[in-house]
Amino acid sequence: MLLITVAAAMTVYLLRYILRGQIGDRIVRFLVNAFHFEDSDAQTIYQLVIRNNMGMILFVVILIFLVILFRFSVSWFTKYFDEISAGMNKLAEESDDEITLSPELDFMENKLNQIKNNLEKQKKAALDAEQRKNDLVVYLAHDIKTPLTSVIGYLSLLDEAHDMPSEQKAKYVGITLEKAYRLEQLINEFFEITRFNLQTIVLNKEKINLQFMLQQMADEFYPMLTPQEKQVSVNVPDGLTLWGDADKLARVFNNILKNAIAYSYENSVIDISAKQQDKNIVITFTNQGNPIPQGKLGSIFEKFYRLDTARSTSTGGAGLGLAIAQEIVTAHGGTISVESNPEKTTFTIKLPL
Repeated sequence: MLLITVAAAMTVYLLRYILRGQIGDRIVRFLVNAFHFEDSDAQTIYQLVIRNNMGMILFVVILIFLVILFRFSVSWFTKYFDEISAGMNKLAEESDDEITLSPELDFMENKLNQIKNNLEKQKKAALDAEQRKNDLVVYLAHDIKTPLTSVIGYLSLLDEAHDMPSEQKAKYVGITLEKAYRLEQLINEFFEITRFNLQTIVLNKEKINLQFMLQQMADEFYPMLTPQEKQVSVNVPDGLTLWGDADKLARVFNNILKNAIAYSYENSVIDISAKQQDKNIVITFTNQGNPIPQGKLGSIFEKFYRLDTARSTSTGGAGLGLAIAQEIVTAHGGTISVESNPEKTTFTIKLPL
């Protein structure tokens, strides 16, 4: 507006100067030459038409000038609204591009980009929450397979061996019932999914007889071992105890042993050993089978990661068992690692004593 005012004032001054100076003489000469007026008549016409109406002429010229300047200034000003509108469109379209406006609109640019970043953070948080929920569903579905496999395996043995000794039959029925209870517990956990936070695993720690837990687990996998004549050897010193969440650590050991059974050779022995080392308890699961490629050892604990079909011909899991094991071990303040060579593959778990 200041520029328009200055420009209008300069136009008035120049126009008055022009019409009263040499331009006035030229107008008179133009009337004489074009219409053959006498010089005095041409001056009179100039006086009556232009000099006497100078105010009106200046008003019309200024009005035209102001209209042009106003139109230009409005178009110049409305471009800011167009820029803001384009920025709002980027927000609505969830564009990845940064919102950029003219320097005069820095405050608006910063505000729009702040809103954009907040919306992106909220969207990412919602997607992460949904992913954690989906992961939990798949985790539970994966863990349900283990007790279900045991139930089916032992029931199949009971169904096929009608002349099984009553003592052995009672043992198999007891294990089947125990795994059925475990299956019920996992299903209840599934129905309480909305109250389960995967990022903050709650541990109910207690004193664990490690030799008893690992031997019991090995017995439960007997139906999976028998078809390929595999065996599990448990080598744990008597009286070795561990302080931790028994249910969740059992889930860790189950997942690793199931993995070892799936990937070991027929007629081979899977060794489970444990020992105290300084202030830690070290538990190892060793199986003989095709080695894990060195380039894949670093990714084996990632969610949904599976080895190539050359190694996992008999498995169809979702690649979650080892990811679950790592999360639980980490929650206990321990570590889990794997080493593999052509002779053997060893999973090592270190847990605080």
